[in-house]
Amino acid sequence: MDGKALSQVEIDGRRPVRTIFRLLGQHRRRVLLAVFFFALKDTPLWLLPVVTARIIDVVVARGPLSELWLWVGIALVALLQNYPNHVLYTRFFMGAVRRIGAELRNGLASRLQALSIGFHSRASSAVVQTKVVRDAENVEVMLQQTAHPLLSATMVALGAITMTAIAVPAFLPLYALAVPIAVLLRAWLNRRSIERNERFRREVEHFSARVGEMATLLPITRAHGVERTAVDRVASGAEGVRVAGFELDMLNGRFASVSWVTLQLLGVACLALAGWASITGFLPVTAGEVVLLSSYFALLTNSANQVLGLLPIIARGTESIRSVSEVMQEPDLERNEGKRAVATVRGDIALQRVGFRYGGSEGPALADVSLDIRAGETIAFVGSSGSGKSTLLNLVLGFLRPTSGRILLDGEDMEELDLRSVRRFVSVVPQESVLFEGTIRENVAYGLRGVGDERIRTALEDANATEIVEALPRGWDTMVGERGARLSGGQRQRLSIARALVRDPRILLLDEPTSALDPESEAEVGAALRRLMAGRTTLVVAHRLSTIRSADRIAVLEQGRIVEVGSHQQLLRAGGRYAELHATQAG
Repeated sequence: MDGKALSQVEIDGRRPVRTIFRLLGQHRRRVLLAVFFFALKDTPLWLLPVVTARIIDVVVARGPLSELWLWVGIALVALLQNYPNHVLYTRFFMGAVRRIGAELRNGLASRLQALSIGFHSRASSAVVQTKVVRDAENVEVMLQQTAHPLLSATMVALGAITMTAIAVPAFLPLYALAVPIAVLLRAWLNRRSIERNERFRREVEHFSARVGEMATLLPITRAHGVERTAVDRVASGAEGVRVAGFELDMLNGRFASVSWVTLQLLGVACLALAGWASITGFLPVTAGEVVLLSSYFALLTNSANQVLGLLPIIARGTESIRSVSEVMQEPDLERNEGKRAVATVRGDIALQRVGFRYGGSEGPALADVSLDIRAGETIAFVGSSGSGKSTLLNLVLGFLRPTSGRILLDGEDMEELDLRSVRRFVSVVPQESVLFEGTIRENVAYGLRGVGDERIRTALEDANATEIVEALPRGWDTMVGERGARLSGGQRQRLSIARALVRDPRILLLDEPTSALDPESEAEVGAALRRLMAGRTTLVVAHRLSTIRSADRIAVLEQGRIVEVGSHQQLLRAGGRYAELHATQAG
């Protein structure tokens, strides 16, 4: 079962235990077989006290020997069958648990891909990573560590109650005392543990965000000599984890001690009562049955202790279910289901009185923007910081949806289109190219199947990236390192252009693709960009005005509005805002 199948199970953070049973229910056959083989393999736990009692009675009565060997034989069979049945239990149950863990991770990954870019801009990547890695693991660990003791306690309880009912039914009420005591102890812990487990989880997520921040800012930190500040920020988060974790440990420690002492006192009471009943003749209890009753009550109290000791693990697992549900129930999705898929794209784009406002902002990021872009035309957007240039690109890409107006693609309202199908005809070259740990070939052909060598070679040539490949020891099978760390900024950007070229897109979105490059790299990347832009609808956000002189039209944005549109020469002659920006950069 994959992430899609997992979506059929509601991950309800308000009812985590019910969610766990639903997850197990997806593997009903495996779980039921596991329970069956567990019942067989755990037979010695409740059977051996019976065998011990009968052997003691045979010894007290001095025979017969045949009965002694009969009970010894029963004990041997019960013990030897444990191995094959335990292996089968492990195969079926752990198979189900590992599948659930994989499904949780895949389901989270699928949901994260479906959530809007707005969600990802708000969420810390380190916190999201913690949910996918740590919380999914916590659920696996909870199932792995609790199933055996819970099933064992159930089998022991059933066996002990059944055999006691047959041998000495008058002692059954004493067993029943363990149930309300265990329930009261659990209620005492539950009220306190939910809040402390949640606090501990939040502190871990906060700490993960601090560590991710430290890794991202490491070059800046080192360059400014503020390592101590970075260490102190992480130490503050680590201290929060330590305090919250210690408080949780102390709560669990006090609970473990109280529950153990209480149940052991009950065990001593059971042994004393059985001995008293046998000695005084109050009940017809043999010496073997005194051992039987004491053994069963010891098993019951130990099982109850084990189950109560699992509560911190269960609390941690259920808190992780709540954490996972924060992603699985996040409503901020990019809605594409049921919308019309696009088979071809010409590249005509029309912005009709488009406006957009970010949540919580005082004013609009864009207001009443109208612009018709013809297929194959190159439009550059310029303006001061915060004028709305990148917001406009994100609207065209569908990462953001207009809060007013509409955007048409080939005459169709993009609100009615499945944007996943639209993006097959779109390529983006960002300001900072994004590469992953893999080979040059894998990075260029990312997401495409069956891409031939000739197509990759052509894309690398057109991107002026052939020299990069030729200079590397293994050519395009060379690993580029995490985020392309083994390549320079210009090399990474040319590979990003090759990735766009290999897709042969109809629409290009270029977000200041040369602003972070030195003049030599800018010239090489600029030549590659001109090949990439030829015959394609291109929207360019530019900071350096020298890179967009050849654009068909330039749109000047100020405070979220288009204030000028024209070619480079037309705008210079007009002497408006563009001319001011050009004069500032030229000066």
